[in-house]
Amino acid sequence: MATRRHVQYSPLSGKEERDYNGSEDDPRFAYTPKSFDRVPWKSIALALFLLFLGSSLLFLSFFIFTGHMGGDRSQVYGLLGLGILAFLPGFYETRIAYYAWRGAQGYRFASIPRY
Repeated sequence: MATRRHVQYSPLSGKEERDYNGSEDDPRFAYTPKSFDRVPWKSIALALFLLFLGSSLLFLSFFIFTGHMGGDRSQVYGLLGLGILAFLPGFYETRIAYYAWRGAQGYRFASIPRY
């Protein structure tokens, strides 16, 4: 690979340096895509479904474990595992959607994957 050691560089003038670094009123740096503002309704519906399914499975496992419902201990552990696997992603994405809807800083609908 050849190197260009004979190239002479010169500093930028004041105006060019300001344009290169960007200024606050520069429209190139004020761009916000419309995709940040779109609400992923399918993803939020899936997150709510997972949240309610996980909550239901966790409550069922708790009721079987305490003896309020009939069932074996092996059913408790299965329902508990499935409930945790459904509850955690549902809660996480629902929380992001709620904070994005409220306008909390650092939360956007773009953080939720689209399905």
